[in-house]
Amino acid sequence: MRTTAEAKTPPPPKAGEAVAGRRGRTAAAPGAPPPAALREPQSVAVTTVRMLRVDEGLHALRVGEITGNSGQIAGMAVPAAQVSAPFAEDGNGVEIVAAFPGRGPWLGKDGGTVILRSPIGGGHLMVTVYGEPGQPASQLSLDLQRLDGRRGGVNQAAPGIARPPGGQAAAPAGAAAGAPAAAPAEGRDTPTEILLHIERAGDRLFPGRGWVGALGRRMRIEAFSIRPLERLVPEDIEMKGFLPNGGETPWVPGGVLCGTRGQGLPLIGFAVRVVPQQVDRFEVVYQGSFFAGGISPIHQNGDPCRAATAGDPLEAINVRLIERGVGPEGSSPAG
Repeated sequence: MRTTAEAKTPPPPKAGEAVAGRRGRTAAAPGAPPPAALREPQSVAVTTVRMLRVDEGLHALRVGEITGNSGQIAGMAVPAAQVSAPFAEDGNGVEIVAAFPGRGPWLGKDGGTVILRSPIGGGHLMVTVYGEPGQPASQLSLDLQRLDGRRGGVNQAAPGIARPPGGQAAAPAGAAAGAPAAAPAEGRDTPTEILLHIERAGDRLFPGRGWVGALGRRMRIEAFSIRPLERLVPEDIEMKGFLPNGGETPWVPGGVLCGTRGQGLPLIGFAVRVVPQQVDRFEVVYQGSFFAGGISPIHQNGDPCRAATAGDPLEAINVRLIERGVGPEGSSPAG
């Protein structure tokens, strides 16, 4: 006897129920929401765009705290700022060398510092702030400071870009009103080495060229020592450190640690000088970088280098020991 298999038709799927497709795949039933992987994330909004002109050389751009409600959009913390260099046709635009506290060009709500190298002829830099849709324009504090001692303007907005409120470019952080920074001295640099005692990092030894310390990383210097390597003995220079609540160290000779270890006391300023017997031949010029005050004007020959804000910790120093009247290669300027 011949029998015929009875075809069994499955019931229609319920709304939101997945059904079997070809080769084991599943397809969403009509009316079901799309899978999470296919849903578009919530959009972010651009709340502020600023463009800066950056002169040739090495610079530090400090971005202050970003206004706006804190939140997350598709895993991205907002508000956030991105620092980028617009496309240059010759491929030689502003280079982002380093960023703090992160490692990339993104900064969070608390802001941070980006180290920049601008090519010959200078270039431009763009800072874009992202936030939740519907947020008002973010107030953005920018401070651009030169790090390599060259001359040239800073804190300039590009043509057609709005400047900060009041129409004026921001003043260099830490600069006192009416007190221009001294020009770098002429002469031959005397090589040095600098020992810093830095919180959470301990003792660190640096060649005394340019900025040493944790520039832009908000790690406090608690003590320092400078030692000449040529033409002077350590006792030919003297150092002083300034401590919180009006404290200060005595003048101590080069090669001796100036400050404290293991007491949690940051330096809030410093000074360096040569001994009287060497002032006709040598001089010293220096700057400090502070948590809130930023980079100070240039000081020299024993002048106190401190931030304008009381108790502002020191995070990096830049010290030059210079032999007067001698060219960079050891010849006199006339030669």
